[in-house]
Amino acid sequence: MRKPDQHWTESLFDSVYALYETAREYQLAHQAAHVTASTVDFDRRRTHPGRIALEGRTGTSKPHGRAQRVLHRLYHALETETQQHFEEAALLYASGTAWAVRAVLNGEHPTHVAFQTTDRGDLVPPPLEIPGLDTWSEGTALDAAYDALVRCMQASEYGEHLADQDYISDHEAGEMHAAWDTARGTAAAAFAYGLRAQSALGFVLLEPRRAREREIALARATAAQSAQADTTPGESQV
Repeated sequence: MRKPDQHWTESLFDSVYALYETAREYQLAHQAAHVTASTVDFDRRRTHPGRIALEGRTGTSKPHGRAQRVLHRLYHALETETQQHFEEAALLYASGTAWAVRAVLNGEHPTHVAFQTTDRGDLVPPPLEIPGLDTWSEGTALDAAYDALVRCMQASEYGEHLADQDYISDHEAGEMHAAWDTARGTAAAAFAYGLRAQSALGFVLLEPRRAREREIALARATAAQSAQADTTPGESQV
């Protein structure tokens, strides 16, 4: 049996929630990769000094040390990759949710979050800012989360700008590393802003959802009146 189509308010919210779940998956994966990488941290682990001899070769080898080096390389590559995926997914979650809020505020009825794509099919994050919620009780927290994300993104751009220079002074090198330290918080800041924006979406969907409930209630009342009118006196309703 075919399921009834969702109202646009529900399918839009589900679309945003799918972006949240995606970012959350990568966040958990990155956290797990970070913890795993720490298990082979050379500064925290003691390498067993035992050696093995290799026939046909001179000298000996430390098998435990080799295993640590191999795993250190693998785990840190995984940590870097999951961090990149988390940042990309968090930015799509934040920007996609912001897009949905702006669309509803503009009187539109989108059924899904819409992204532009590159020639390679990569999703392009839309603008992040959400204007028009000054009277919302959580508007201040939303603005603060937006400002925190913008600081991280600007720091990333500044760090990349300095890194692209042919020559940078010691002072600029310090600024570059400080900028990159700030930029490392982009994924977490985007995820936090996405959560605030998702709350904003729930707020702006309140009236459309109430309107939908009134439509359903009116349709049911009309149907009940019609059924009552079709029942002639003396006949029993089946």
